[in-house]
Amino acid sequence: MKRVDARGLSCPEPVIQTKNAMASKEAEYEVLVDNVVAKENVSRFVMHQGYQVNVEEQGDDFLLKITK
Repeated sequence: MKRVDARGLSCPEPVIQTKNAMASKEAEYEVLVDNVVAKENVSRFVMHQGYQVNVEEQGDDFLLKITK
């Protein structure tokens, strides 16, 4: 499973980092973001790629668990 830490980055950078990680074609990923816009944009992107996303709040951050 690949993990992407995209905290502190503004869009579109979290989506780009997620896309780059997904080039490995793994079945699971975790993406850590620190704002609602990044959470929504990454979620939308991965769903369009055929993945499911589960969001967990971790303090001020969001952990997106992405599965095929």
